[in-house]
Amino acid sequence: MRMVDLIEKKRDNQELTKEEINFIISGYTNKDIPDYQVSALLMAIYFNGMTNDESTALTMAMLNSGDTIDLSKVEGIKVDKHSTGGVGDKTTLVLGPLVASAGVKVAKLSGRGLGHTGGTLDKLESIPGLSINIEIEDFIKQVNDLGIAVAGQTANLCPADKLLYALRDVTATVPSIPLIASSIMSKKLASGSDVIVLDVKIGDGAFMKTIEEARELSKVMVGIGTSVGKRVVAFITDMGQPLGFAVGNKLEVIEAIETLQGNGPEDLTELCNEIGAYMVYLGGRTATLEEAKTLIKEQITSNKASEKQHKLIEMQGGKLPDLDGFVQVKEVVEVVSGTAGYIEDIDALAIGVAAMKLGAGRETKDQDVDPDVGVVLNKKVGDFVKEDEALAYVYNNKEDIESILEEISDAFVITEKPVEKKSIIFEIITEKDL
Repeated sequence: MRMVDLIEKKRDNQELTKEEINFIISGYTNKDIPDYQVSALLMAIYFNGMTNDESTALTMAMLNSGDTIDLSKVEGIKVDKHSTGGVGDKTTLVLGPLVASAGVKVAKLSGRGLGHTGGTLDKLESIPGLSINIEIEDFIKQVNDLGIAVAGQTANLCPADKLLYALRDVTATVPSIPLIASSIMSKKLASGSDVIVLDVKIGDGAFMKTIEEARELSKVMVGIGTSVGKRVVAFITDMGQPLGFAVGNKLEVIEAIETLQGNGPEDLTELCNEIGAYMVYLGGRTATLEEAKTLIKEQITSNKASEKQHKLIEMQGGKLPDLDGFVQVKEVVEVVSGTAGYIEDIDALAIGVAAMKLGAGRETKDQDVDPDVGVVLNKKVGDFVKEDEALAYVYNNKEDIESILEEISDAFVITEKPVEKKSIIFEIITEKDL
């Protein structure tokens, strides 16, 4: 088997076999196939796409390129969720304890933030003492005992995906749906859960910009998971504005804690309740989806979800913060509206980039983050704002942020006419939609 023949085959829009894809991934991981040949193949895939069988074969080849997590010692059905990334996305901090408090096992491996998107691990590590470095035996024990554990991904989980992503990043082949789907699903399947719920975000602050792209990606990922015996559902959700009000690590931790106390933002609460219900239902806790929705709401009203969140923090070495003194910055600056009207749009990407420039995110993977800084919105799309009323509050530790304040102000579009508030969930894709 020769790599040049496989490049030619894909160039001519022919289907690669499972054996050929295994040869490519194994050869590239072992450094037997050079970057320039894999680059050529990636560009051929970018233009010609892949069939469902090819996408599944690529996913499994990447999965088998390194370690996998064996969760067979965890009792019952294991559930997991993945978000394609966004601004103010603290759903894991809410969803994990919420679902675990309803009696379903949540084994979650998470990542760090890069660019304008935040990372779950960065948010958790902003809590004093909390560790995300858990040995696999302790991880399994915690899931069995508490019902939930959240840890960082192991270094050798899907190494082929890390190599391919780095190459895609420098060859302009990142926005390829089969490559995105295989990248996400290889890591999710390697993590060992039985049920995977995907949160595919669209809008200015997300990688997917249109409902059509998100729908196609969702169907490919659900198809991959279903073909290997997993229960998979994908939510297509709005990232046309930040999720919730808070953007920044400690600020988002506070919002996650308040949400499970019943005081969360409307959009974040709706999203977590709906995704949580599917996780509980597919996790076998209830006979129907409607029963799962009722059970999820009861976990918040009874305070069980909040208690589970507190226990998760404590079991991983964290000390539950005093929310009043948790965030320490040198100043909080108001960004005020120059006119009265209704909020028509909030550019999530602009808010995310502004928060990153404040220090809440990182432009390169080696950068440190400032856990205290960030942006808290005072208004969301559809809200009315008075002239000189605050649009947002900026938590700052830097010297000169005038340009950042301008970027935040410019992110808000204000109109005279009332603007309708929309549901955060656009569509739900299940195996029935394939």
